Amino acid sequence: MGKPRRVGVQKGAAEPEGPPPSGVVSSSLRQRAAEIHARLARAIPAPRLELDFRNPWELLVATILAAQSTDRKINLVTPALFQSYPTPAALGAAPQDEVERLVHETGFFRNKARAIREASRKIAEDFGGEVPRTLEALVTLPGVARKTANVVLANAYRIAEGMAVDRHTARVSRRLGLTEEEDPAAVEIDLCRSFPTNEWIDVGLRLQLHGRYVCTARAPDCRHCPLNELCPSKRAAPEGTIDARAALEAARVAAQGEPEP
Repeated sequence: MGKPRRVGVQKGAAEPEGPPPSGVVSSSLRQRAAEIHARLARAIPAPRLELDFRNPWELLVATILAAQSTDRKINLVTPALFQSYPTPAALGAAPQDEVERLVHETGFFRNKARAIREASRKIAEDFGGEVPRTLEALVTLPGVARKTANVVLANAYRIAEGMAVDRHTARVSRRLGLTEEEDPAAVEIDLCRSFPTNEWIDVGLRLQLHGRYVCTARAPDCRHCPLNELCPSKRAAPEGTIDARAALEAARVAAQGEPEP
């Protein structure tokens, strides 16, 4: 499948609904957030969602399927799905049992098959076959909540209405002291307050990838983390220079965690 389509951040995009930033953030926290993002940008200069897609609808379907699964697994499943049903109208009219068979390996396959069929049918019937470009419209689709909507807006359209917060993003944010919240919507509020709007998309992707490959849940690699000096939760002293640690993270992200041959 093709690489994600990239377009510029939409000018004049609506401010995010729900979690968008309000309230006062200290200058020291903003400065620390800026330093964190600067280091992550050295390690991950061109962050990219790891779900494969060729258009906004394929991304929407893949994101719904990715719940409680892995991007790698979804990338193995979606080629056959989209070959069989290449448009929203086709998938919306597909038999439930056939879609269940195609997405069986993603887990929770009955609910997911129903969600992607119904969302696709609604896109075909109510939106002229085009995935909506607003959060308000996206969350009217079956199977689409705020996080999925943010993923689609950010990665298909480069529209920042908020920040997609998954388990990796939330964990890293808490460890870095950017939030104390557990609820993803509350984490999103804190992150959106701490970073400029034009950085939300790349910040979200970088925090996610950093959590996936360096600041992991069970065994964070603090010694080789380029954020070590900025992290109040570090478990070990840093090894080597920041540039060396950033280069190591860049290699891990590029390899998607695969060990070297």
